[in-house]
Amino acid sequence: MLEVVGAGPKGSAVNDWPEVWKRSAESKAVQQEIEVLLQGNDVRTDPVNTASQTEFAMPFWSQLYHVTRRVFQQYWRTPAYIWSKIALGTMSGLFIGFSFFDADHSIRGTEGVIFSVFTVSSILATLAQQVFPMFVSQRALYEVRERPAKAYSWKAFLIANVIVEVPYQIFTGILVYACFYYAVDGVNSSDRQVLVLLYIIEFFIYASSFAHLVIAVMPDAESASHVDVLLFSLILAFNGVLQPPNALPGFWKFMWRVSPLTYWISGIVATVTHSRSIECSQPELAVFDPPAGQTCGQYLTPYLRQSPGQLVNPNATAGCEYCSYTVADQYVSAFHVDWDDRWRNFGLIWAYIGFNIAMATILYYVFRVKKWRRG
Repeated sequence: MLEVVGAGPKGSAVNDWPEVWKRSAESKAVQQEIEVLLQGNDVRTDPVNTASQTEFAMPFWSQLYHVTRRVFQQYWRTPAYIWSKIALGTMSGLFIGFSFFDADHSIRGTEGVIFSVFTVSSILATLAQQVFPMFVSQRALYEVRERPAKAYSWKAFLIANVIVEVPYQIFTGILVYACFYYAVDGVNSSDRQVLVLLYIIEFFIYASSFAHLVIAVMPDAESASHVDVLLFSLILAFNGVLQPPNALPGFWKFMWRVSPLTYWISGIVATVTHSRSIECSQPELAVFDPPAGQTCGQYLTPYLRQSPGQLVNPNATAGCEYCSYTVADQYVSAFHVDWDDRWRNFGLIWAYIGFNIAMATILYYVFRVKKWRRG
């Protein structure tokens, strides 16, 4: 600087340093850089620095991985919760299985098969209520400590809790299947056994998604339990077992159509009862005498051509015994149960599961994340 202005031990300044600096190329370069920075158009922006300016330190998929891993650890460190799931599934399966043990091929036995499936569906509310306290404790920790600190997003929190439930629900579903199915229906063809197992597992996954839908916006487990019981009562009462659809008042038929248990029970009953022969017990038979000189078979031949039933003693000349059904498909058709709909119904339950998860996400955002302006 001294050399530029001409100053030094033996000289005197002949140039004004501020003026020299203003006219220099270096000054112009510095001014240009300052203008670029002020405009926010720095072309040398580092991509890493841009990423660091996002809301969270990690991308969403990394958040989801680490949060899911942590929730798995928390579940593993809460054995009472896991054992309660296993106990509920095992005890319910054994109780239902041995209540309808070895259902015979009579009409009453077929009814027993239907009501055994109906009774399995009745544990839905309890399955959901098991999820509520665990979710509430996780949510309280997240909303008080981790969301204000921007540790991870609410989407990662919610999806991680849904994911972690799935393996435990699958395991519990397998236990219920083993305790319930073989006690009621015994060993059947392998394809039917697999389909019933898939239906049972699907039911338990649905229960978890239903629980998250209910608890997503509720302040505590107790409030969620009231909503759970109300919704469960509606979908259970109008699933077509207690009252066939044709007997429902016109206004309430829509509940039969929208209830997920309608399709779940229909699918599993169709799988279990398809081609199952009906052998009427003595009280279930219609007994009558044919006209003189005719056997029971001769008398009923025109009727049997149009009727779904069967004649037990066609060669008898008195005391004809007629059974109203030949196979269980004829009996369950009154409940709108059709073997051809089994895979369609299986897919519909997955659609309900997806709907529950999507609605839980939307409701959580609307009521617990979104900040609404008042006034």
